[in-house]
Amino acid sequence: WSSCSPDFGLSGVLDRFGQITPKVLFAADGYRYAGKTLDCMETVRAVKEKITSIERVVLVPYLNGQPEIHTIEGAVPFAEFGNSAAQLSFEQLPFEHPAFIVYSSGTTGAPKCIVHCAGGALLQQLKEHTLHSDMGPDDRFFYYTTCGWVMWNALAGGLATGATIVL
Repeated sequence: WSSCSPDFGLSGVLDRFGQITPKVLFAADGYRYAGKTLDCMETVRAVKEKITSIERVVLVPYLNGQPEIHTIEGAVPFAEFGNSAAQLSFEQLPFEHPAFIVYSSGTTGAPKCIVHCAGGALLQQLKEHTLHSDMGPDDRFFYYTTCGWVMWNALAGGLATGATIVL
């Protein structure tokens, strides 16, 4: 999986997701920042049109309880995505199986994809949190970050220590 913050705008999203071939796009209809309400529907529509590998858009209604999803081909509301009553099944994957893609900042050209593998990423984050930060089950862990930065993944990795993470 890969993530990109909505504040990157259309070109920032395309610069990142355009390098990979995503099949499902999860998107919010907008967000609030610095007292402003920012609608993302046009950006979501444009991303779906420009990245042809996207088969499904799952829209999270954040600003509007009933966003205009009919204007985006292949879109479904988050509440209707999947089957919450279905039995979970898990598949054992190899240690080096890709887990997530993050991107360089893009300050020296287009952002570059950085693929992190499941086993290595988990061990590295567990080592850093446990040994470098002395984090454990009695701790609360918070990074002030968006889902567009690698620190979001480091925050989620804090769960491996037993700590409670704050989003």
